[in-house]
Formats: sequence, C-alpha cells, structure tokens
Amino acid sequence: MKRTILLLEDEPLILMDLEFAAQDAGCEVALASSVKQALAHVSQMELNLTAAVLDVSLGEGESCFPVAEELERLGVPYILHSGDLDRNDERIRKLGADIIGKPAASDAVIEAALARAAQAKSGAERIAADER
Repeated sequence: MKRTILLLEDEPLILMDLEFAAQDAGCEVALASSVKQALAHVSQMELNLTAAVLDVSLGEGESCFPVAEELERLGVPYILHSGDLDRNDERIRKLGADIIGKPAASDAVIEAALARAAQAKSGAERIAADER
C-alpha cells in the first residue's frame, strides 16, 4: 500500500532530513515550506495523504494552523514538530495533535506520524465494523 506523507517545514536542512527519513520508511513525500504550498498539496492529494508532519512556526510570521485545520477537516492524521512550543503552546494544545519538540531524530518524527496514521486507520475500521 502506497503511503504518502506531507512535510511542512521552513528550514531546508530539517526538511531534507525528514524527506530522507520518510523515503527510508517507504513513503512518497510531498514537500512544502509555506502554508500556500502545503494547502496546494493537500487539495491535490487529499484522498491519498497518509499523514503529515507540520512545523508550527514558519517563516514570515506564518504558522501551520491553516494546514492543520484543513487536515482535521479532511480526517488526515498529522503531528506537530516544533522548537517553538512556548509561544504557541495554548493554540497548539487546542489542535489535539501529538507534538514532538525540536531537535528530534528525523526517523523518530516520521515513525510518530505513521503511528498516528495507523491509529486513525484502526479507529476508523472499528467504527465502520460497529456500524455494520
């Protein structure tokens, strides 16, 4: 089964490390360094996205919140990957996503995103079975 992961990160080296870790985990990768790019990927791939990793604070005062809200609307699981937890703490907590603080090993970040996707999938399968 093809797994596709969206990576939203404004730091090029971190984005590259996450990309390599995702590829090593057998995922196809959609890369974005801005909200606009991420939302474009989401709209093109909404039914094929397995999970997403979102940096909270992006360049030029942007944050991942519009992307997180769209992913929630679509039911796509995601995690937050941030070194900026203090400034956004209250709003981050309202999203209800797993949070991995920076710095963190890229493979651990990808594993966490895929684990979140697996949890969401098994939960959806249980609900569907209960409705039968």
